Amino acid sequence: MLNYPIGVQDFATIRQGGYVYVDKTELVYKLTRGHIYFLGRPRRFGKSLLVSTLKCYFEGRRDLFEGLKMMDLETEWQQYPVFVFDFNLSEHKSPNGLRDYILDVIGKGEQDYGIAPLMEHDGTGPVLYPPRRLAHLLEKIHDKTGKQTVVLVDEYDKPLVDLLETGKPGDEAQLEANREELKNFFSTFKGADAHLRFVLMTGITKFSQVSMFSGVNQPDDISYSHRFDTLLGITEEELYTVFAGPIEELADEQGLSVEETKTQLKNMYDGYHFSQKLKDVYNPFSILNVFANLKMKDYWFTSGTPSFLLRLLSKCSEDVMKYTGQWYDEKTFIDYKADAAMPLPIIFQSGYLTIKAVDRRFNTYLLDFPNREVREGLATLLMSNYVQPTEDTKSWVARMVIALESADLDLMRRLFTSFLAETPYSMRPKKEQEQREQYFHYTFYLLMRLISCYTVYTEKQLSEGRADCIIETPKYIYIFEFKLDGTAEEALQQIKDRGYARAYDADPRKLFLLGVSFSSKTGTTEEWEVESM
Repeated sequence: MLNYPIGVQDFATIRQGGYVYVDKTELVYKLTRGHIYFLGRPRRFGKSLLVSTLKCYFEGRRDLFEGLKMMDLETEWQQYPVFVFDFNLSEHKSPNGLRDYILDVIGKGEQDYGIAPLMEHDGTGPVLYPPRRLAHLLEKIHDKTGKQTVVLVDEYDKPLVDLLETGKPGDEAQLEANREELKNFFSTFKGADAHLRFVLMTGITKFSQVSMFSGVNQPDDISYSHRFDTLLGITEEELYTVFAGPIEELADEQGLSVEETKTQLKNMYDGYHFSQKLKDVYNPFSILNVFANLKMKDYWFTSGTPSFLLRLLSKCSEDVMKYTGQWYDEKTFIDYKADAAMPLPIIFQSGYLTIKAVDRRFNTYLLDFPNREVREGLATLLMSNYVQPTEDTKSWVARMVIALESADLDLMRRLFTSFLAETPYSMRPKKEQEQREQYFHYTFYLLMRLISCYTVYTEKQLSEGRADCIIETPKYIYIFEFKLDGTAEEALQQIKDRGYARAYDADPRKLFLLGVSFSSKTGTTEEWEVESM
């Protein structure tokens, strides 16, 4: 039975503790041939483990790599001075917390190598400036040992994202102070290039306002490079070889065949792409939890959504889900800017969207959900924050699936009516007609996104207009049109007048046209007209 390193991010602990390890050391070796890198990945994708692996490698801990691909590649095993700045550990919400943490790491290095700190004076007394003190330390270590230093920075953006858009007094000023502190910190690397053997910075987002992404010595951003697109995460080949036994065990527990189990794992956890090569990557955190618990659940999503993402989405005036299934120029989602009016970059970089296709003629990218776990999780999250329903959404979805697969139109209507009727009155817009219409349409849209076992289109472009919603099941097709404070008959007539059903003329499945009216007064469905074809 395999021992799964859930929550274990230390490479030495994994190797010495008998935990399962997916061998990434061939790519790690390739990475170490370079100089200064930035790597962005979603949370719980193995960034901290990578930092720990690099630390052990550069410290020359050869014994930890026995049996791994690294042993066929490395022959010298040199030892280098290594500094790790883990900004998960810094107290970055207090005025001097970030600076104090940086100084603590520098101070420990000075003690370890017996180097006196660089002291400067500002006219009133001695002052310790972190950037110049670090640059002095790197130079003196090089002089003393003859070796350049390795600097590993984990979650560099933590001191920034935790303070984004909080609205709390003082947080905006502290955010700017932290940004300035990081600018000064990273400016050290530009002047100390001769004393650096290797630098890696990891994070979720890429802040263009931080100086490491500007100037002549900016890092090689490998976040979406085909060279390292599978450096973190689990490929399908790795899944089927390293976890062959656990897959069989899971299949037996679920009462499925091995192939059926592989298909379910793929739909639920695969689908991340980190380069134009579109190499499939499985979510490592979820995969480990699945095999440890022998149950498929939303492990990654329910392990915690970044609070800054929720804050940005709460201020977004647009229908966030409309960003899915759309083509974008690279500049609109790769470059980061924390802006509630355009949350696409942060949604993408946080792992809630991924690249699904590439049009090389125009250098555009199709973005969509990586997999079912993320699709269902984000819809549930948005539903909880946007609508705040009192009814359990998972139970509602299960009953709606039953209604759709059996064409029980009466049950379908009762489900929609009851769900909307139990939505708190305070959540419904009460002034602008456009806002009221958007509310009902968006609520319905989120509900449909939760039904992930069927094909669901919202505002599908057809020859004569956009259908509000189309749901395709193996036996039936449902075409919906909605009216706020109108009549269901008007909605049904619009489906006919605009020929929404013509696209399915040759389809053998039974077709249902549904005109639905919502009442802004009662907050739920008012009328429901159905016609079958």
